[in-house]
Amino acid sequence: MDLTLNYKTATTRLSGVINRTPLVYHPRLSEKYACHVYLKREDLQLVRSYKLRGAYNMVSSLSDDQLKRGVVCASAGNHAQGFAYSCNKLSVKGVVFMPEITPKQKVTQTTMFGNGQIEIVLVGDTFDDCLKEALAYTAANNMTFIPPFDDYRVIEGQGTVGVEILEDQPDIDIVVIPIGGGGLAAGVGNYLKSENPAIKILGVEPAGAPSMTEALKAEQPVTLSEINRFVDGAAVKRIGELTFPLCKEILEKVILVPEGKVCTNILKLYNEDAIVVEPAGALSVAALDFCKEDIKGKTVVCIISGGNNDIDRMAEIKELSLLYEGLKHYFIVRFPQRPGALKLFVNEVLGPHDDITRFEFIKKTERERGPALVGIELHKAEDYDALLSRMRQHRFDFKEVNTDQTLFEYLI
Repeated sequence: MDLTLNYKTATTRLSGVINRTPLVYHPRLSEKYACHVYLKREDLQLVRSYKLRGAYNMVSSLSDDQLKRGVVCASAGNHAQGFAYSCNKLSVKGVVFMPEITPKQKVTQTTMFGNGQIEIVLVGDTFDDCLKEALAYTAANNMTFIPPFDDYRVIEGQGTVGVEILEDQPDIDIVVIPIGGGGLAAGVGNYLKSENPAIKILGVEPAGAPSMTEALKAEQPVTLSEINRFVDGAAVKRIGELTFPLCKEILEKVILVPEGKVCTNILKLYNEDAIVVEPAGALSVAALDFCKEDIKGKTVVCIISGGNNDIDRMAEIKELSLLYEGLKHYFIVRFPQRPGALKLFVNEVLGPHDDITRFEFIKKTERERGPALVGIELHKAEDYDALLSRMRQHRFDFKEVNTDQTLFEYLI
């Protein structure tokens, strides 16, 4: 199937339904990376992500009989919102399956966009878990399944992001696209390549969920046994069967970005640009540090895929950012049994700009003589070695918790 034949049709079908999101030049990023950086702001879409495009394009293409029987989807949140909006717009009954860990904000938004046309079922720990339940329900009730990425009509809908990019900025060299199941990269990448083969497509995945990376190594989709679910909009155990061959054909490379780096960029975009992005939405900008030489002197578009970030997650986002940047460290400290040891630690061990962010004795008995869990936030990452040196100099017995993953997960 030649998908390039249908992108214009999808654009027409979506006209009047979606927002045509802006392509915005970003001076700070452009200066930092010595290139011309534009942000495609899909966080400003009606449902605050690009997912509405694919969902509506597929649902609106169904037959009257299929629409009458109803539709089902499985989603980590953004596809669900686009699906719900489509059901309401077309007056179709829909059932949404979402993982139990889906942020409350996304559940609430999905309910709002559905406006009484949908039912929500929370099941499983990952997208892949709830997908199995959704497919079984679809078959049992003779309904139509609307996948989040693995259908040509969904891919075509997501590809309309590329149509808008090229219309707004014809002279682009590189497009950086987040990858979860691969629908956005497949659609946008194939459209852009069909219009201008010289455009390079860089895919970005969270380091903890490298489904496309592993599929490229194996030359076929593989199911990951474990994933880090933090970047929930892109944390997929298995890349799509349809999206994989399309992505394989057009991807220049896939960049893996640590979750902590994603968090740093969420905070930067919020604090410096007043842009609210979810973890998956920050992937493309977070990837720029890992492809500096590729983009130097080029015109680059980063797709900001979504802005559905639950405010309840901000404390976790800040913590992960500080840990990744080397600014937050945890220790188990056994204070010397001598008067003034704690005062000595505060006055002589901590640097002038260091701050104790957590302090608790671990033992329930002999609290004041037992080991303590101490969290320290540094002013600069380079101050860490000096902190360790001062602890040793003043004869404090300590263990670094950050370097012991099991201990860190247990205590922090």
